[in-house]
Amino acid sequence: MKFTFDRDMMIKEISIAQEIISTKNIGSILSNILIIAADNRLVIKATDIKVNFETQIPVQVISEGTTTVYCDKFIGILNSLPSGEIEFNQEKKEGEDQSINVIIKPVDKKIKFQMKSMSQEKFPEFYSAENVPYFEVSSKDIKEMISQTSFAVSEDETRYFMNGVFFEKKGDNLNMVATDGRRLSFISKAILAGISEFPSAIVHPKILNIIQKHAPEEGNIFIAVVDKMIFFKFGQYKFGAVLLEGQFPNYERVIPSQQLYSFLVYKTDLVDAMKRVSLMVDKKAGRIFFNISDGILKITSSQSDMGSADEEIPCQYQGQSYTIAVNFRYIEEPLKFMGSEKIMFEFTEEMKAVTMRPEPSEDYFHIIMPMQKE
Repeated sequence: MKFTFDRDMMIKEISIAQEIISTKNIGSILSNILIIAADNRLVIKATDIKVNFETQIPVQVISEGTTTVYCDKFIGILNSLPSGEIEFNQEKKEGEDQSINVIIKPVDKKIKFQMKSMSQEKFPEFYSAENVPYFEVSSKDIKEMISQTSFAVSEDETRYFMNGVFFEKKGDNLNMVATDGRRLSFISKAILAGISEFPSAIVHPKILNIIQKHAPEEGNIFIAVVDKMIFFKFGQYKFGAVLLEGQFPNYERVIPSQQLYSFLVYKTDLVDAMKRVSLMVDKKAGRIFFNISDGILKITSSQSDMGSADEEIPCQYQGQSYTIAVNFRYIEEPLKFMGSEKIMFEFTEEMKAVTMRPEPSEDYFHIIMPMQKE
């Protein structure tokens, strides 16, 4: 096989393939990308078995063919070359084994790389996504939904059913939920009018974070949930991922039906105070205290060998004083993705779930379980 391609265009596509590949074992077929040159286009595929990726770019095909090359080394070569047309040439000779040399060189420069390729015969087959029932949703909405939930996924592999984001259709709404048992993030958008039912699913954050990174800011993307797979496609890109198995917790039981008290703070005040107080937080325990009193939120770190810190910021609250212990990360992480000027905290008792949401209220919120005070 032989073809020429634009170096910058190829790097963009191979960079995404590199995000999919989870091993750099040079002897493993899963470290390679599959390339198919035909009809003046190049199809590129990558997989880690659980996540699949496919794209295509225009190329000038001189002779058609299929092979696989070690992704990490291929992109390293491309990054070292100047922009412009690059030639890829693989010539199989009689009597050679499955490891065949590939020549990679710029068309108009005296630079040449030679690397091994591997036969495509061992490259895993992809699940077909051609005849599945896709539905179309706003790319902007999906990107926001991923950002509001994926950080809250559990990292405890013994609770594998919480290692992903729950994805369900309720009426005409798409809900996404994530929890690690100590916090919960929820977002719902009315984006599915007229769409037929599809099974609820638990989606691994790896594929969601890739979609969030590469999906366009405007326009729509296509999604399908079928059996044990979820598929996404937009532009020239096609992604597929194996769904996580297990029963996701009944998240609705965790969401308080009502909260008796609330206090309102400016986001910038809270972010700045959290940055300073967290400098003295025991990172393993992560405990900070919210002391709420008339017009004041006092944020305090636990006393430790390093010392302590506290800061007062104004808040809209009138009533009895309360002290709630929380993990600072469970406040800090949602704040990164909340675009509102004000943040509302709602609670009923010091040791019951706290609701954190934007003000005015939007289509998402975060539930935080308090910690023991000592």
